[in-house]
Amino acid sequence: MGTSVVIGAGATGTAAARQLAGLGERVRLVTRRGGGPDHPGIERIALDAGRTDELAEALTGATTVYNAAMTAYQTWPETMPPLFSSILAATERSGADYVMLGNHYGYGRTSGPVTERTPMTARTRKGRVRAELWRRAKEAHDAGRVRVTEVRAGQYLGPGAVSPFTLLVAPRVLDGELALVHGDPDAEHSFSYTEDVAAALVAVGRDERAWGRAWHAPVITTTLRRAAAELAALHRAPEPRLEPLTERDLALLSFTDPLWREFAEMGYMSERPFVVDDGDVRETFGLAPSTLREALTA
Repeated sequence: MGTSVVIGAGATGTAAARQLAGLGERVRLVTRRGGGPDHPGIERIALDAGRTDELAEALTGATTVYNAAMTAYQTWPETMPPLFSSILAATERSGADYVMLGNHYGYGRTSGPVTERTPMTARTRKGRVRAELWRRAKEAHDAGRVRVTEVRAGQYLGPGAVSPFTLLVAPRVLDGELALVHGDPDAEHSFSYTEDVAAALVAVGRDERAWGRAWHAPVITTTLRRAAAELAALHRAPEPRLEPLTERDLALLSFTDPLWREFAEMGYMSERPFVVDDGDVRETFGLAPSTLREALTA
C-alpha cells in the first residue's frame, strides 16, 4: 500500500484519513496543531501548510495528497488562494497525485440540476475563489505537472460537520425551540454526509479514471423541513418549528460573529431549490449516498 497525506482535520478530512487507514494505507494527517484522531494507522503532523518548503518535505514519499484544508469562512478571498497555491506547489515537488475537496459555490445561480459540466460562472466573492482554485489546479494538470481531481460537496451533515443546518437548525430542534433558518425551509437542497464525501475522496484518489476533472460527491436531496422533522423523530423531540431568518436577524447575529455576515452572499443557494446531480460518481465508482436517517443518526 502507498502513503497518503491528508491536509486538514475537519470532519471530512478526519473521515478520509480514517477510511484510508482502514484500507491499509499509511496516512499522514497534516494540521497546524497536529490534531486529529488517535489511530494506529495515522501519523499526525503539526505543520502550517502555507509553508511550502516544509510541506514539500512532509510530502516526501507520498503517493496521493488529499487537500481538505479550510480557512475561516469570512476570510476565504484573502486566505484560500495562497494556502492552496502552497499545497499545489508542494504536491508538484513531491510527485504525488492531488485530490482537492471543493464545493458547489463556483457554479453560481442555476435554474436546474447542477452537473460537473455546469459552467463555473459564480459572481460572489467566495464562488469566484472556489472556481479559481479549481482553475489553477486544472491548469497544472493540463500542463502535465501533477495529476489532479476534485470532489465537490454541499451543505454538510454528520459528526463534526459545520453548516447552516448544524449551526442554526439541529440544536434548536433538539431543544424543542423555534429554529430560524437561512432561506426557504421547503426548497429542495442537496446535502452531503461527511462519510460519503470522504468515501468519494478516497475512491477518486485510487482510480485512474478520476484524473483531470471534478466529481460531485454523493448527495442527499431533501428540504430543511424534512431534515428537521427526521432529526426530531430520531430524538423524540417536538415537531420542529422553522421560520426564515430576516435581514435584521442576520445583522444582529453579525455583531456576535462575522461568520453570519457571510451567509447573505450565498443566499441564492438556500432561497430557492439548489439540486446537484451526482450521477457521474455513482456510475463510475459505484458510490451511492447514505440515507438521510443514516446521516442524522451518525
